[in-house]
Order: sequence, then C-alpha cells, then structure tokens
Amino acid sequence: MLNFFSNNPFRNLIYYENQVKQINQIAVSMKIWPNNKLKYQTQKLQLEIKKGKNLDKILPEAFATIKETCRRLLNINLFDVQLIGGIILHQGKIAEMKTGEGKTIVAILPIYLNALSEKGTHIITVNDYLAKRDFEWTGQIYTFLGLTIGLIQQNMPILERQINYNKHITYVTNSELGFDYLRDNMAINAKNLVQRGFHFCVIDEVDSILIDEARTPLIISGPSAIPTDKYLIANSLSQKLQKNLHYEVDEKSKNIILTDSGTIYSENYLKISNIYQIHNSWAQYVLNALKAKELFCKNQHYIVKQKEVIIVDEFTGRIMPGRRWSDGLHQAIEAKENIPIQQENQTLASITYQNLFLLYDKLSGMSGTAQTESKEFEQIYKIQVIQIPTNQPCIRKDLPDTIYQKEYDKWIAIANECFHMYQIGRPTLIGTTNIEKSELLAQILDKYKLPYNLLNAKPENISKESEIIAQAGKSHTVTIATNMAGRGTDIILGGNMKYMVKCIIKKSLIQYFNLKNFNNLHEINTIENLENNVKSVLLKLYIKLNKQSNISKLTRSSLEQYIETCFLANDLNNEEDKLSIKEAYENILALYKQKFIEDKKKVIAAGGLHVIGTERHEARRIDNQLRGRAGRQGDPGSSRFFLSLEDNLMRIFGGEKISNLMKTLKINESTPIESKLLNKSLDSAQKKVESYYYNIRRQLFEYDEVLNHQRKAIYTERQKILHTSYARDYILQYGESTIIEIIRFYKNQGFKICIKKKLATLLNLPYEIEMVLQKINSEQIQKFFCTQLYITYDLREAYLEQLRPGLIRQLEKYYLLQQIDKAWQEHLENMTNLRETIGWRSYGQQDPLIEYKNEAFLLFINMVTYIRETVIYLVMRSKLVIDSNLLTKN
Repeated sequence: MLNFFSNNPFRNLIYYENQVKQINQIAVSMKIWPNNKLKYQTQKLQLEIKKGKNLDKILPEAFATIKETCRRLLNINLFDVQLIGGIILHQGKIAEMKTGEGKTIVAILPIYLNALSEKGTHIITVNDYLAKRDFEWTGQIYTFLGLTIGLIQQNMPILERQINYNKHITYVTNSELGFDYLRDNMAINAKNLVQRGFHFCVIDEVDSILIDEARTPLIISGPSAIPTDKYLIANSLSQKLQKNLHYEVDEKSKNIILTDSGTIYSENYLKISNIYQIHNSWAQYVLNALKAKELFCKNQHYIVKQKEVIIVDEFTGRIMPGRRWSDGLHQAIEAKENIPIQQENQTLASITYQNLFLLYDKLSGMSGTAQTESKEFEQIYKIQVIQIPTNQPCIRKDLPDTIYQKEYDKWIAIANECFHMYQIGRPTLIGTTNIEKSELLAQILDKYKLPYNLLNAKPENISKESEIIAQAGKSHTVTIATNMAGRGTDIILGGNMKYMVKCIIKKSLIQYFNLKNFNNLHEINTIENLENNVKSVLLKLYIKLNKQSNISKLTRSSLEQYIETCFLANDLNNEEDKLSIKEAYENILALYKQKFIEDKKKVIAAGGLHVIGTERHEARRIDNQLRGRAGRQGDPGSSRFFLSLEDNLMRIFGGEKISNLMKTLKINESTPIESKLLNKSLDSAQKKVESYYYNIRRQLFEYDEVLNHQRKAIYTERQKILHTSYARDYILQYGESTIIEIIRFYKNQGFKICIKKKLATLLNLPYEIEMVLQKINSEQIQKFFCTQLYITYDLREAYLEQLRPGLIRQLEKYYLLQQIDKAWQEHLENMTNLRETIGWRSYGQQDPLIEYKNEAFLLFINMVTYIRETVIYLVMRSKLVIDSNLLTKN
C-alpha cells in the first residue's frame, strides 16, 4: 500500500502506517452509511471527548469521517500521503507537501478533529482571497458535519468579527489575526473584544508567514505631532548628495552610511552645527531620504496609486494597502514621489509574528518549501518539519541555470525561449522579481508579436489573478507573473475546465440580471467567442430563471456569492434556482470535457508546463516555489533560470569574480554559460543571504522576547481590569503598593519628612493632617497611611455616588485603563529608543542584549510605579468640575 516507506528520506513515516490503514478501513465501512448517520458523527465524537477520550484516540474515526464526506461532497478521494499530512499537523508539526498535493484539503483533517473540543480553531492564510476561497470551498465539509465556520476579512465591523471568532472554525489572515489581538488589548470595554483565545491553528504557506513576514513586527499606530516639512527639505538635500562621495550604500544590509564630507555638506546645507544633535536631529531624515533614493524603487518595492504609496510584498508580489514603513521611511518615499506626506505615527501597540503565534497551545503549518528553514522553525517556534512524499513521482526536469554577462542578452534569451515554447504548444510561466521587470518582458514579447497574460501587483492585473493562473496550463499560453504566481492555486495542464465554466456562467448571469428593459432573450450577449451549443444551454438557463425570478433582486456582489454556492456541494436542498444553475454547469462541463482532455494530451506530449525564472531570489525557497508550479501530481514539466552578472544577487555576491574569469577565458559577452561551479556559487550566495536574514529575525525575536514578557504582564492586568465589575480592589491595591514603595525609597535615603509630604499630597489629605504626622514614628507611618487611604477613598466614593450612582465604578475603570495605555505607549517609545542605541555598548566590551534586558527591566519597573501613582493621584483628586462634565455628558 505505502510503497514509499522503503525510501530513506521518508523512512520515519512508517510510524503512521497503522493509523492510515485504520482510517481507510473505517472509511470503507462508512460508504454505505446514509447522510444522516455520517452527519451524526460530530455529536458522537464530541460526546466521547466529554467522557474523557483524548483526541489521539478518536483520530482514526474523525479522519475517516472527513475522508468519506470529501468523497460525497467534493468527489475527492484523499490519498494516503494526505492522511499522513493531517496526522502530522494534528501533532503540532509542519508538513512539507509539494505543490499540487492538495494541502488545502489536508488542513480539513486536523481542523475538524481539534474543533470537536469546541475551544475554537483557526485556519491562517496569507491573504483575504485565499481565506474566502477556502471558506467557501472546504467550509461546506464542516457545515455538512454540523460544525459552524466563520470568516474574518478586512474592514469587517466588530460585531461580525465577534460572531465569526466564536464559531468552531475561523478562517483568517495572519495580519487580521495579529491586529485583532492588539486591538483587543487596547479595548476600553469588554463588549468590544472579538477573540476568544488561541487554542489550535493550521497555517497555510507557513514559511511565508512565519519566516518571510517575521522580519517586520505588526504595529498599530496613531498620528503624532511631528511636522512634515523636514521630509521635503531632506529629500531636496538627498538629490544634491553624491553616491560614494557624500554617502556609501551597503546593499547587503540595505543601509546608508554618511561620509565625513557628506555630514559637513549636510550641515552647511541645513545651516546647523550638528545633524546628530539630540533635540533637533536631522540625521534620521537625511538617511531615510537617501534610502528612499537608492534602495526603494517604484514598481518594485512600492507602487503609487491615487497619490498614495502602497507597499509591494517582496515575497508574494502582492500590494499591502494600509501598511506603512515605520520610523519616517514611508514619509521619505512620499516626499521623493512628490505626493502628500501623511503624519508620522506613534506606536500604540506592537507584536512580532513569532510571539503572536507562540500564543497558541498547539501550532502547525504546511508548505511546499519549508525544509530549508527547518532550523529556524525548531529553534524559534519549537516545531519540527516533516517531509511528505508526493502521491505520484515528480518527473519535472530542473535544467541548469543559463548565465549571461549582460542583462540585455538575458532578456533576449528569455524572449526566444518563450517564442520557441509557444511554437511547439507548451504553456510557459515566467516568474519575475518585480513589476518593472514583468513589464519590460511584456514589451519585448510585444515586439515578437507573442500573446501573453501579465500578472503583477498593479490593480488592473490583480483582479484577473485567479482567472489567469487557472488557464496558465493551456497549450500556446504564455504567462508573465511576479512572485505572486499561483500562490495557493494549481496550474492544471490543458487548463482548468471547471473554473472556466464557472466564469462563463457567472459573467453571463451577472450581465443578464444587470440588464434592464430587455425584450428578446436572444439579444443577450453573454461572453464573446462562445460556441452555439454553450449559448443554447445558457439561453435555457435564462428562461428558467426568468420564470422563477427569485434572484433578480440581488445586488451584484450578493449575486456572485449566490452563484458560487451553486457549484459547491451536491446537496442544494432542492432550491430550484440553484439546481437550474448547477444543471447548466454540468451540461457545459460535458460540452467542454473532450476539448480539455485533448488539450491536456497535447500539452503532456509537448513536455508539460515550462517554468522560466528570470533571476535568483534571496531565498532558495522562493526559487523552489516557482519551480514547483510545474510537475504537479506526476505531470511532466521543466524549469530553467536565466541569469546575468548584472542581477542583484550576482552583483552583490561575487559577480565581479565571475566576470573577471570570463574575461580571462575570453568568453564572448553574448555566449551563455552553464556551469555546476557557478550554480554552487549561487547556492552559496543564497545561503549567505538566508543566514543574514535569519540572524535579523533571531535578533528581532530575542529583543522582542524581553518586551513580550512585559507585554504579557500588562495585557494580563488589563484583561483582568476589563472583565471586572468591581475595580475598587485594584485601586486600593495600587494605593497600598505605592505607599510601601514610597516609604521604602525615602527611608533608605533618610528623608522622613519627604515621606510624609509625598504621601499626604498623593492621597489628597487636608492641611491639618500635618499636626498628626509630627506625632507618628517610622514604624507607624505605613499603617497610618494605609488606613487613611481607605478612609479617604470611602469618602471620595460616597461623594461621587451621591452625584450619580455607579459613577465611581466607571471612573475607576476609566482611569486604570487610560493610564495603563498611556504609560505602555510611552514605554514602547522608550524601548524603541533603547533598542536603537544599545548597540553602542558593544564598544565597551558589553553584551548589548544583556544590557538591553537590564535597562528594559528598570524601564518597566518605572512604568508600573508611574501607573500606580498616577491612578491614585487622579482618583483621589477628582474635582467637582470633572464630575459635573461627566454628568452633563450623560
């Protein structure tokens, strides 16, 4: 059955063989069950959990239930390797499964099993599109089995988020999950909380989320009062500064260093004596302006849309609306592009992805390319990467890299390769590293008069993403894509017939129901170039729906969602409209089936999908993701990378040595090189880059780990206050702690008079108390002031209760949360400043991390002391003016 167990790389998987056999046996016995009995499985398994059975014991039966449900609803029979993947995910590990092996379906297995405990499970995806797609497609499995499913999307209101997070299973993107966590810990009312804890999650494309995006923390920020005119002045200055004379560019670390002459020139230009002075520093503005000039390129790192700079994700090629670079860099780029500069932001709350996902009781993930980062997964996240064999042997041919001296020659060679593949009918996917390069190739192919589909981060192209990728496997198809190519979408040889038919029906129905005052159904022009027999099926569908007319009042977006549900499950509850649409879908599928089968045979005979890489990426994983588009499920295919010595990676890491070698050997500039030695050199360069970025992420994690302990303490305290209905105890506890700390501090200093004055002021005691204080000795001070705290607070409470019942309770919680938030925001700023300057300690033979921990601890103690004192001071000294304002508002 599992003949791959004899292979050395997968020998450890033999451990799962008995479980797979057991699952398959139970699934076979379920085939004769009626639907009602299969649906009852969820209740039965939940009952067993409540009786004390652990999840491992019920795993075979739960997985068999999913396997049989997938067979009935989706017409998919899960492979043994998919069952193994599900077991690995349930164990809290990472499953590396190659592209096209059905990772999306695999996630259903452990999610269903863990959702039975009713603590909430999350499926994390990299973008809203994939979250919605998986919610609609795989969600029907859970719904059929009686579990509730939720979906979190951008701009969703609080009430909807609460409802969706409280479902058994929630689909959410990594960024929305993180921002919701931060917002929950900034809420001033328990009614505004949306999440209910972190129990179990499966992360799709785990390497993208936990590795690629882990360099940048999630930050919620608010506007600060810093003026923006400095960015414009710094931008003008940067245009006058000359590279290698006034500043040096370190491309490896993506940093700018001002030379002495650059510093002097800047100070003369700005008419100041020192650009590094503390109270009016210009250095950061100048360096950001130079980074914007040299290191951040339009249509590569960002695009400009409607006078707004929008970041392009360097790993996926997708735009990230709403995200901004921090520390003034985004404003520097806005100044460079001559668009309105938005105010710089102050950090209100932040967390790294590392510490966010470590909140889960059990964390798991899946990817096609996780093994190269297994060390980082184990060291930071404490999760193991397990490679799972393909269901069918991979027969893709990965051809040697072809290297040219000049970039121009490389692009001409790529265009020639595309032309050749087009002539023989092979579909071709060309992966580019940024928008600019994809458009350059498109212009070259225009000269060749070669038809192509262009897919990059520009808005006009993003809308066609799924449609372009779905048909990228058709014969005579050329697809140019940035790194976003096919992330989460399979390229099927011969084209995706089901997707095409769905598009035909969707577009035709949307057009039909959006036309008004039509007289003749034959005049409806659905989609161009449709065959007559397909138009005939659509015409019958129009007539049926026109008679039923139950969906004619839907809006366009609601209509799209309604039509999508018609393609999902076999069980449509006998809804007449949906059954009619499903019938038309099946009829058109039958009409196209033979055509797609023939095209698939033609593509296979030609050699399958050919993938062209136009540049090596900084990480080997990204290259492997591109290669992995071909060779799906045992399909034939090939891949080749075309490189030049002018490419960024080659230029930064050893391109000059190779160029000198070619000159020594007198190799013609236009002659390509294929060499194992050069390939090894490139692999070595990529490993260096990977190691460099790993060190950055590890350092970020180590430093944030210090802040994370503090964050947990503050957020835990905040949650307790938020959920309590009686905050008086917290106020009095803060008061007692403050009294003890003040007495201890001043007693050690020998300032007994200061103790009495400080505490009398803090507790708002009357002037007459001075006479009593003179008679108190050191031993009685603490007891006296603690007693006064309770007496004064009782009087304050009675006074405010008389004004309005319940006012004191509101005031207590307000002051507590307000001061915690204010102090935490200032603490974050102090910690950022500390982090930026602590590196200088290394010159004094001190470990910066240890020094950072020591300084951070003192800052935290000071913050806690400040919160306690301020809260007591505010509560004890609340005046009638404040109280009357509160009353007026109410």
